[in-house]
Amino acid sequence: MDLQLKGKLALVSGSTAGIGHAIAHTLALEGATVIVNGRTQAAVDQAVERIRAETRGTVHGHAGDMSQAAVAEEAVRRFPGIDILVNNLGIFEAKAFEDIPDADWTRFFEVNVLSGVRLARLVLPAMRLANWGRIIFISSESGVQIPTEMIHYGMTKTAQLAVSRGLAESVAGTGITVNSVLPGPTRSRGAGDFFDDLARSSGKSPEQIEAEFFEHVRPSSLIQRFATPQEVASLVAYVASPLASATTGAALRVDGGVVRSAF
Repeated sequence: MDLQLKGKLALVSGSTAGIGHAIAHTLALEGATVIVNGRTQAAVDQAVERIRAETRGTVHGHAGDMSQAAVAEEAVRRFPGIDILVNNLGIFEAKAFEDIPDADWTRFFEVNVLSGVRLARLVLPAMRLANWGRIIFISSESGVQIPTEMIHYGMTKTAQLAVSRGLAESVAGTGITVNSVLPGPTRSRGAGDFFDDLARSSGKSPEQIEAEFFEHVRPSSLIQRFATPQEVASLVAYVASPLASATTGAALRVDGGVVRSAF
């Protein structure tokens, strides 16, 4: 299927690894011009070269922490006319509620929520002029089923759903769509590292740790395994395309059936 992305300019925040990298790779493979973002120049350069080599696409890099206003503003100045914005930047950590200080709540909100809010605000004027655009927030099933082991993370994922829906309402009747995509447990770099470390410290194999996770922590999963970043990226690429013009204001799940709801 041709997703009709040739000629579109896409910015994917936090895209040097994991889900973000898979999204950037898939968009480039479909013909979009892609801007890769990460905190360090070295990581960005490596990701850009890897995606170029594997897709033969047009790929640019923008290094810097997108939770910082100056970095986001510079990205939009360098690359005017962004058609597709994928707000993928995010952090997570497991921590008991009593141990989460105020500073962590603020940091998680600034990185996971405000970075996307700011970028959306920056790219929206050009999208309005063009009467076309795609804004996608990479939320999580944790925004619907708040994990007790990281409530501050779940809070930010719920906030993304609210921002996404509200922003979609604000551009009603235009060619701009705004959606959230909700991955479930995904073997991204961060999650993979976490479970590999857990396996080493417990003396168990990664396969045992994964099986125990789905037995005890996410028993409602219907696929009973981690999704791959590519499985998430495939949905995002479709939502970013002109073919998804009637999909807006939605919270789209690629969660492996973890959320026990038919809706």
